[in-house]
Amino acid sequence: MGWTATLPSQLMMKTRITPSFIGRAPASALASRTARSSSKKRDTKCELLLRRSLWAAGFRYRLFQPLPGRPDLVFLRQRVVVFCDGDFWHGRDLEMRLARLRRGHNATYWVEKIRTNVVRDRATTNRLRRQGWRVIRLWETDIFRDPSAAVSRIAKELKRRESCRLAPKSNRKSVNTNAFAKQVCAGLDSCAKR
Repeated sequence: MGWTATLPSQLMMKTRITPSFIGRAPASALASRTARSSSKKRDTKCELLLRRSLWAAGFRYRLFQPLPGRPDLVFLRQRVVVFCDGDFWHGRDLEMRLARLRRGHNATYWVEKIRTNVVRDRATTNRLRRQGWRVIRLWETDIFRDPSAAVSRIAKELKRRESCRLAPKSNRKSVNTNAFAKQVCAGLDSCAKR
């Protein structure tokens, strides 16, 4: 919930940020149940395709980790999370999608719903980045079109994060141990900023 005031003299009032179904009724109980069940939250076709491709390439990952946004895939050691975003729900080609939604049924609800999803995705990405995670977001049609390109993108990031994580151990007998440690820390800081 957010806070807003229309006039300076008014008290701050709570307003609803997410779309509302108030005053709207489903076409039928069956239609409502069918719509909810057809929108999967996990194990979607694109997610399963990506997981099979990653597994075949030798990558191991975790599923269903308790992180903000519930990432589809988590690489704990490298601190990389992957989201397989559906084109419709997560707003691919957002302006074009919103223009089409404005012409459709229940336009105000759907435009606000998709915009809210996009804002939430950006907030989730920022929150994970602040916690030290590298976030990779892949569109479902890109995964279907070329799963090997998606695997390559993830592999490149995992390799980069692994090289940042594995800094060479310093030689204790060396006179320049402190200088070497500063270089390693600077290297790790530059990896974290990417």
